[in-house]
Amino acid sequence: MSSKEKPTLGGTRIKTRKRNIAAPLDPAAFADAVVQIYLDNAGDLELVAKSIESTDLNFSRYGDTLFEVIFTGGRTQPGTIKPDEGDRHPYSVIECEPRREVILPSVIYVQKILRRKPFLIKNLENVMRRMLQCLEFFEENERKKLAIFTALAFSQKLSGLPPETVFQPLLKDNLVAKGLVLSFITDFFKEYLVDNSLDDLISILKRGKMEGNLLEFFPSAKRTPEAVSEHFTKAELIPLVEYNEKKIFEVKLKEMKSAVTTQIAEEANISEVIETVKQHVKDAKLPDIEVVRILWDVLMDAVQWSGKNQQQNANSALRQVKTWAQLLNTFCTTGKLELELIYKVQVQCYEDAKLMKLFPEIIRSLYDQDVLAEDTILHWFRKGTNAKGRQALVKALDPFVKWLEEAEEEE
Repeated sequence: MSSKEKPTLGGTRIKTRKRNIAAPLDPAAFADAVVQIYLDNAGDLELVAKSIESTDLNFSRYGDTLFEVIFTGGRTQPGTIKPDEGDRHPYSVIECEPRREVILPSVIYVQKILRRKPFLIKNLENVMRRMLQCLEFFEENERKKLAIFTALAFSQKLSGLPPETVFQPLLKDNLVAKGLVLSFITDFFKEYLVDNSLDDLISILKRGKMEGNLLEFFPSAKRTPEAVSEHFTKAELIPLVEYNEKKIFEVKLKEMKSAVTTQIAEEANISEVIETVKQHVKDAKLPDIEVVRILWDVLMDAVQWSGKNQQQNANSALRQVKTWAQLLNTFCTTGKLELELIYKVQVQCYEDAKLMKLFPEIIRSLYDQDVLAEDTILHWFRKGTNAKGRQALVKALDPFVKWLEEAEEEE
């Protein structure tokens, strides 16, 4: 080869780099590039997702901007949802119809993006939080679209989206006061329950630290249990109404139990304890049967049980029954309530080994203190329906029942 000839790579294939979209260096250029992808694909989200996947756009730096474009059609001004300068597209969540079948493709589209780029979940959280904090700047139908999107996002188990991202930003005082939060959350509940159970919804509320706090979504003037029931009944969310009423009921029972427990621990006068119970029953409309159950639990919880000394346990339990018999007597006013008390004692003795042998003594003491009538005891003995430990307890009570029957015959 001549010294003047340049060497060549004969037969070698020279690879040329595939042309990629140049990565923009600012959010405005990034937003315009994403908007152009939407426009080039006429809003077909399948094609948009593929095009976004093949670009060199800097998603790690401009993730928030990406979701601004997805939700509003273009870039928004920093810290707000107001449109900023730049191109926009008409295929955003805010621009579509407020119907689940129309919005669902956008949720699936976001899901695909997150699966390929999971680091973007934080950007989704940022943008959703900002939009929810700015609900007052959206039109009513736009707020409904956001509620539908949010409900579908949880229904589709959108990758890693935490419930607190949704619920906590809603609790801004001005948004709650204007009723915007209540309207949004009602639409959210209705849409979510289309495909999911009430238990699923309660699970989300628990994770969002909102379970049992539905009142916080209501303006202060409407924060009553009656207002909650009325509102969600009109919205045809009856299962939610029933659940909320049950939670309120449980809270009121706990409040009464706590109050009575404190008084008994402080050895308050029995008349004061009776008055406390009556007041709770009146204020909370507590059913008599629940009152009887709670009173027995409180009395037995207050007993200082011995780990091994059976006789000491028996003495402590019987002393407690004798001391507080008037309290039980005040609220065991019918045979049905007396029977419920026996069932309560039966279950406790069945579930607690140290009390199993005390059952006949406790029943005898309740009889001696006029808390239980003879007819009620005989009814339980002959026809009781609770099967827990019944066979052994009936056998243990047999001597006392025979005594009752003999006394009855003598009379």
